[in-house]
Amino acid sequence: MDKKVVIIGAGMMGSGIAAVSAIAGNRTVLVDTGADLAEKGRVKAIDCINELVDNGLADIQKGEAAKMLISTTDALESAVVGASMIIEAIFENMELKQELFAKLDELTEKDVPILSNTSGLRITEIAAKVQRYPERTMTAHFWLPGHLIPLVEVVMWEKTDEAMAVEIKNELISWGKAPVLVRRDLPGQLANRILQAIIREATNIVKIGLASPEDVDTAIKQGMGIRFPAWGPLEHIDAVGLDLCSSVQDTVLPGISSDESNELLRSMVENGDLGFKTGKGVYDWSKKDMPGLLKRRNEFIIHALKKLKEWE
Repeated sequence: MDKKVVIIGAGMMGSGIAAVSAIAGNRTVLVDTGADLAEKGRVKAIDCINELVDNGLADIQKGEAAKMLISTTDALESAVVGASMIIEAIFENMELKQELFAKLDELTEKDVPILSNTSGLRITEIAAKVQRYPERTMTAHFWLPGHLIPLVEVVMWEKTDEAMAVEIKNELISWGKAPVLVRRDLPGQLANRILQAIIREATNIVKIGLASPEDVDTAIKQGMGIRFPAWGPLEHIDAVGLDLCSSVQDTVLPGISSDESNELLRSMVENGDLGFKTGKGVYDWSKKDMPGLLKRRNEFIIHALKKLKEWE
């Protein structure tokens, strides 16, 4: 069946999503507020397709066909005509997302899923102004970089039709993704709740002087992190024994940091040290190479994806 996927927002996330949608054989329309912005997104999407093909993660023929399947426009109303699925990937602004979802609800029929790629906002609030068919609204959070990371979090809220959410999950599997169904709309969805727990304690360790930032990152990257693609934490505790895990938690958890944002982070923000974008954060970025770090990140992800494909 000929499927048309409309992606609203042609930035970093939207372009990556467009790439995997097109490789899956979907007619894919990138929509943005200006034709030039949409076209820049198409160019980025082609770069993503090339990266997948060049690294053996997508078939050459499918890659070439995918490039022809991506079109662009700044005309929202005509773009959504005949859509099979709509994915919103605009700025993380609640008011803008609410207005867009309400408009899409008016423009499309009830069998067209409307998905938000939000990473931090709740779909319950994003879809609050949807009047006609709120049951077809949900989150589909692709992780950055969207064309490489397999995970997509499909988040339901109280009005989401579960059968439709399952259909979306199955559709994303056909795109080569590894979607998970998140059955409650809580802050942080699923994976970000885990990530924030790691960040919370990592920054606390630096704050209390237990270890340096470099050693904290080394411990995670060269320890637990390197085995996570093949060995999840719940698989780990079953393997070592729940009795041992429970005993370790009794010892360690009382010393873990509180549920508030870390004082170290708050003080740096107050000082205007916001990380790479200001030149300084936890690290001094005049002494570290962000482009090189991003390149290594992507190369490692690609290497891991190739190994995961061997296990399929």
